Amino acid sequence: MNANLLSINVGLPRTLGDAKPWTSGFLKESVTEPLWLGTTNLEGDGQADRVHHGGPHKAVCVYAAAHYPEWRRTLQKPDLIWGDFGENFTVENLIETEVCIGDTWNVGSATVQVSQPRQPCWKLARRWQIKDLALQVQQSGRTGWYFRVLVEGLVQRAMPLTLVERSHPEWTIAEANRIMHHDKHDRDAAARLAALPTLSPSWKTTLTNRVEKHVEPDADMRLEGESRSS
Repeated sequence: MNANLLSINVGLPRTLGDAKPWTSGFLKESVTEPLWLGTTNLEGDGQADRVHHGGPHKAVCVYAAAHYPEWRRTLQKPDLIWGDFGENFTVENLIETEVCIGDTWNVGSATVQVSQPRQPCWKLARRWQIKDLALQVQQSGRTGWYFRVLVEGLVQRAMPLTLVERSHPEWTIAEANRIMHHDKHDRDAAARLAALPTLSPSWKTTLTNRVEKHVEPDADMRLEGESRSS
């Protein structure tokens, strides 16, 4: 299976807004030159909230180019371009039903692995001034996903992504999203998903707490956060 890297998008944290300033690395710009992909992020990229973004299991945020036409239509924002959902990689020929937890891909001289679906946060909504946008993304299933970096290397726009290993074909990003966000009472499936060795630690913890303690995180804080009062 092959896909294409349409755009590489990076940006360092900046403070936005006047009345109520907020800091984010959400604003990305597409770059054409080769960039070094390290174990925690891309060269020239950064995150303001290092607790919930970036790090070894969320080194690269990936989003499907195929979703942009629908968002342009439904959000009435015809000028949306690659990177406007805060992703580092905008990819062609891949969507959430075709990507699996643990998939290992070669891109350039780097090797990456799918660690979890993206969980959209309030900063996406704040960026576009659409209060429920993070929830819309989550409910639609058009979330994107994260790569961890197994082998560091140089990557560049227009490079192919080549699938080299698929260990869990039953656990697509779409299926993981279903269990996490929609079928929360299916604890057997949650336990099976949590048992995947390639699933990110944060998702393992959330699912294990659901199964063993019947505890759920406060999703409203992630989805709405500071946008509650914006």
